[in-house]
Amino acid sequence: MSRTSDPIVSPVGWFKSSYSNGSGGECLEAAALGDDGTAVRDSKDPGRAVLAFRHGAWADFVGAIRTGRLG
Repeated sequence: MSRTSDPIVSPVGWFKSSYSNGSGGECLEAAALGDDGTAVRDSKDPGRAVLAFRHGAWADFVGAIRTGRLG
């Protein structure tokens, strides 16, 4: 994972997490970085830094959330 605002991390097609709600709560957007991985950002402040994950790291992160290891 890397935290970056580098213009090289310029994904298109941001989408809001299905777990986000419309009441202004915690909102996460994600976008594919082609073969490089996945980018995530705070949808309430999209101009801030983007977190970029390589594919394997993203899969491990999502898996840990789903199984409750990061909760």
